[in-house]
Amino acid sequence: MKIVIVGPGAIGCLFASLLSKSKADLWLLDKTPERAEKISVQGIKMEGFSGNWLSKVKITVNPLEIGVVDLIILCVKSYNTKEAMDNAKPLVGDNTQVMTLQNGAGNLEAIAEIVGSDKVIGAVTNMGATLVGVGHIRHAGRGETVIGKLDGKMPVQMREIRETFNKAGIEIKFSRDIKGVMWSKLIINAGINALTAVTRLKNGRLIEFEGGKRILRAAVTEALKVAKRKRIKLIYDDPLAKVESVCEATATNVSSMLQDVLKKKRTEIDFINGVIVRFGQELSIPVPVNTLLADLVKTIEASYDQAVEK
Repeated sequence: MKIVIVGPGAIGCLFASLLSKSKADLWLLDKTPERAEKISVQGIKMEGFSGNWLSKVKITVNPLEIGVVDLIILCVKSYNTKEAMDNAKPLVGDNTQVMTLQNGAGNLEAIAEIVGSDKVIGAVTNMGATLVGVGHIRHAGRGETVIGKLDGKMPVQMREIRETFNKAGIEIKFSRDIKGVMWSKLIINAGINALTAVTRLKNGRLIEFEGGKRILRAAVTEALKVAKRKRIKLIYDDPLAKVESVCEATATNVSSMLQDVLKKKRTEIDFINGVIVRFGQELSIPVPVNTLLADLVKTIEASYDQAVEK
């Protein structure tokens, strides 16, 4: 199987490092020549849960150098989805599948507009990673990765993907309702990510403070009302309890949104809490807590160069 991972961030490098142990013809596609050159020379350094090792991977900024592939794994920020897929068009052939391993909602639809819905695979992973430096990641913990097609079908390519991933130590499960799985993760992220970005707390600390716990629960409750009105079936019987258990299970984790804020980078707020706000407005469902969190994070983004430093 010929695989290209688009975006050598934390998750992209994690999957590249693990998949390098399989027999797949593996590539990384980057948009930054300097970063690609550094990873080409030094490889990907892994530390943490999976142990410490160095993986040598093929990486380029030119998709024509790679050619048509069997699987594209999209690991870019949600606001870069369209640009990344437009750039990756030379990789797409008749049998190519495109898997989104991204945060937030709307990526499935954005990819489908470019390559067709029949080529799109949704994916949600419970594995966590932190980007320590260029091509250097810390694996926070192992967990299953759930994949599925929008139409719920399981074509032969899905079984081939599972076989390749399983050989690399990536546990794959199938879902016939991947949208429900992705919305379930969206709701968890809506409760955790923006709040960590505003408070600058690690995940586990959010529920140690009564104020933080109240805000988290209120944001999730609003998101649940939106999901219910949209008739999305979630995978958790008690999503509120699930979000708090995720905080506990990832207690020492620095959320991706907090990582972005600390690095003074653009966040994915528009694709997480911002999604809840947009659907809330469309459905006439009040979502004041998600609106406030989204506004706060966007204010933080807009004022990076004006913030008071310690």
